[in-house]
Amino acid sequence: MAKKPNKPGRAKKQQSGGTPATVALTAAGVTYTVHAYEHDPAHPSYGEEAAEAMGVSPERVFKTLVADVDGALTVAVVPVAGQLDLKALAAAVGGKRAAMADPALAERTTGYVRGGISPLGQRKRLATVLDASAAEHATICVSAGRRGLEVELAPGDLAGLTDAVLAPIGRA
Repeated sequence: MAKKPNKPGRAKKQQSGGTPATVALTAAGVTYTVHAYEHDPAHPSYGEEAAEAMGVSPERVFKTLVADVDGALTVAVVPVAGQLDLKALAAAVGGKRAAMADPALAERTTGYVRGGISPLGQRKRLATVLDASAAEHATICVSAGRRGLEVELAPGDLAGLTDAVLAPIGRA
């Protein structure tokens, strides 16, 4: 797989070709790094593919999932090395029941395609829960808004920009 060079982001004018996620990061003045890689449509897991392609531990690469909690779409950001605990997600936002959202609805609501949904720059701002394990790392990687593109940033910056609740919502 061909790996493109990393580009550090700074608070400056967004260059053409940015995604809503990188535009939001740049507008907020957050320091981040873009990691681009050649996406393999045959790979069974978007998140594991990203970790392998970037040479980053799967505990530091987080996937963005959209769930329905008591009728409200909610974003869950969990390590690709584990799974989302739907019961814990519901509890984190004061809900009773959670189920994975319909993929087409998740795509329409966020403005991103499955496998490229970013917690940043979504079309409609949704309640967001970031797995508490993110705080164990200086930086984590999340989708930058398309398959084959990740952003690396401090978990505190991600939580601040998304108004995320930190809670133990992932399981091994």
